[in-house]
Amino acid sequence: MKIFKDQLGREITFENTPKRIISLVPSQTELLYDLGLEKSLVGITKFCVHPYHFKATKTIVGGTKKVHFDKIEALQPDVIICNKEENTLELVEKLSEICPVWVTDVITFEDNFGMISDFGKLFNCRTESQKWLDKINFALSDFNNYIQNKPLKKAAYFIWKNPYMVAGSNTYIDTLLQLNHFKNIYENGSRYPEIEIKKLRLEGDPDVVFLSSEPYPFKEEDAFEIGRFTHHAKTVFVDGEMFSWHGTRLLKALPYFKQIQERLAF
Repeated sequence: MKIFKDQLGREITFENTPKRIISLVPSQTELLYDLGLEKSLVGITKFCVHPYHFKATKTIVGGTKKVHFDKIEALQPDVIICNKEENTLELVEKLSEICPVWVTDVITFEDNFGMISDFGKLFNCRTESQKWLDKINFALSDFNNYIQNKPLKKAAYFIWKNPYMVAGSNTYIDTLLQLNHFKNIYENGSRYPEIEIKKLRLEGDPDVVFLSSEPYPFKEEDAFEIGRFTHHAKTVFVDGEMFSWHGTRLLKALPYFKQIQERLAF
């Protein structure tokens, strides 16, 4: 019997290494696959789109906020993977009646590395976990060398419309903006504040406006509408997965960030 602590500090006891996993977090489904745990993953959400073939080979148990409890029970999981931001406390508590629930909480790079390391211990795949940590750390060091002389730019990162919402402080998105030398003009607000676009200039007058592909898929007409209320900002459509997905996605995100930097410089 082993006792582990998840990222909320909750003690969870397992008699054996969990062999049947349900993931209710798309980015962590990708991480579990990258750690070589495809055969152990028995259930995923409809938003778990990577790797693509999982939609055909795994049982879809619902979304990230609403699930089919009967499907989950039928899968007889040893552990369910949740995330503090993606899944609700009420959902975690109800799922805990079925089996242990492991909750992640990722805001910083240290949190992300901790999660990968935790999964290595929890699922007895420490070697694979360490390989990914080494690759990501090497790539992150390379990116820091690349970005160190880039000028600091003010930015606003939009995630929703009606009402307009942006990524604020204490978020993984903000951590990645900082990595890219973007000063988030909403860094002193709440995590995902609602804003009035007509106040964009007053609230920071960004140099760059990022329009994310998820959770709301922004379009050209949105860029035009928001652009009316900026002074000189460049509007950039970005892949939301690269800015908001945790885990091994960071390794793919770093080359993508270089492309964004080059587009802005051009």
